[in-house]
Amino acid sequence: MNFTHNPPGAVPLVVPVFPGTVDCIEAVNECMVDPECKRQFRHLEYCVDEEAVAPVSLEGRQACVDAQNNLMHYQNLQECKCQRGSRLEQQCLSIYWTVRFPQGYDDIETSPYEDIELELVRNSETSKLASIVSVSSLPLADQNQCLKAAQDCGLYEKCGSLRSEYALACTKIIPGTNHCNRHKCHRALRRFLERVPEEYSFGVLFCPCSDTLCGERRRKTIVPSCSYEERDGQPNCLNLESYCLKDNLCRSRLADFQQNCQPSSLSPSGCLRESGAVCLKAYAGLIGTIMTPNYVSNSSTEVSQWCNCEGSGNQWQDCLRILHMFNSNTCLRNAIDNMGSSTPRPVEGTPLPAPRPSPQVQRDELNINTLPEPNAVIESEEDGEEEEEEDDEEDQTEGGGGFNIIPPFSDKATVTNLGSEAGRVHSSASTLSIPHFLLAALLLIALRWG
Repeated sequence: MNFTHNPPGAVPLVVPVFPGTVDCIEAVNECMVDPECKRQFRHLEYCVDEEAVAPVSLEGRQACVDAQNNLMHYQNLQECKCQRGSRLEQQCLSIYWTVRFPQGYDDIETSPYEDIELELVRNSETSKLASIVSVSSLPLADQNQCLKAAQDCGLYEKCGSLRSEYALACTKIIPGTNHCNRHKCHRALRRFLERVPEEYSFGVLFCPCSDTLCGERRRKTIVPSCSYEERDGQPNCLNLESYCLKDNLCRSRLADFQQNCQPSSLSPSGCLRESGAVCLKAYAGLIGTIMTPNYVSNSSTEVSQWCNCEGSGNQWQDCLRILHMFNSNTCLRNAIDNMGSSTPRPVEGTPLPAPRPSPQVQRDELNINTLPEPNAVIESEEDGEEEEEEDDEEDQTEGGGGFNIIPPFSDKATVTNLGSEAGRVHSSASTLSIPHFLLAALLLIALRWG
């Protein structure tokens, strides 16, 4: 799919997408104005709804194909894309996949998301990742880099609060059960990864480790016991993928991952798209879905799905393909390893940015900027209303979970490990006032005796 490009330098850094991209919601609104387009699209919606209940008959499927073919000349509807993490993401993705039913519905190697402008990735995203690496690789004797990344996250208000939010959601036990609400855990994880700058979220996810204690903290960052582990053991990878493909969000994130983490033996980075940064963004996009990946152990950077290929029969190779997307993917492995390298591979011509301010400087900045922007207040209120609506919908439709889940760690232990470190900063600041109090008391005693 070819999009038109503006001349070099014409696209501002704040718009990291191809200028010619049309949002699917905008495209379908245009379609609704045209009676014929509207009729054909409504028929495809009916086809998708019927397929979700039971396979459509041969005659019915042919009618769906005819409706799909009749929509082919509506270019905007055919080429539209969606925005990652937007408020209307689910609605947009529903439109994207409806247009591709039934022909093209199984194409999960083409991302439905707006394509990140490659030049902007090279000049901004790579710089951000290099910034993380430049700080994390400073010679700090015996320091747990994952603990340091968590502390840095706690010093940034948005990172600390959203991290505490998902820690609570992923450790809270549903009343009357012994497991968490996985759907709420997934949503909180996605909010953290979509709204916190990669400088902090990637620092927590991909922190370099040289010992198993650090590796354990890194592996437990996304609370495995709630986010993906099952009490009955690992599911078959084919079943896991099948469940994923029934959900538009998971299907879309998987397609995004396969497009942006496609390996290539001819590329120095190991990635066909020559960008480990884009691959890491796509990998992080899978966290908080049915196919949440994670580190396989506390002693390596190897990642995989929580599944196996037992009982795959004659679909053994198809099952191995799913596993190899993660544990044998040179693009993904190099991207993760470069996060912990003291000499990351910036794209030619991209200068390394200066390291982030020290925690003390960051703390001073946080103390100065105490008044939120008006827009931020409005956004937080809207987020709260959105959360309440989603909670109500989930409580009505899910009935408390739907997955067998290994009992999570105790709330006390997990929230202490995963929560914001900002409280520690405040507590340490308060202890500094004790010597001043003692000094004042001694002066009063001396004056009285004098």
